[in-house]
Amino acid sequence: MSRRCELTGKAVMTGNNVSHANNKTKRVYRPNLQHVSLASDTLGQHVHLRISMHALRTVDKLGGLDAFLLKARDTALSERALRLKRQITRKQQKQAA
Repeated sequence: MSRRCELTGKAVMTGNNVSHANNKTKRVYRPNLQHVSLASDTLGQHVHLRISMHALRTVDKLGGLDAFLLKARDTALSERALRLKRQITRKQQKQAA
């Protein structure tokens, strides 16, 4: 399981710890990933994803998982999230027709 957010693509970054004496040692910045169950209003089901807390706040701000996925770029989404996005768009098109 990779350390990557399924919705935003946020991943591990590297940098340096810098001491008072200006000694530099390598360190790792990990995203705050959590296993979350989000509800899709269009599909009528719950989806389990591993997302960062930054992404969760954004999902809440935009009004739910469906709105977030429809607005998100495909390059940032994981395979599972892309599949969900396609299902949501298909279902919305059927409901509109």
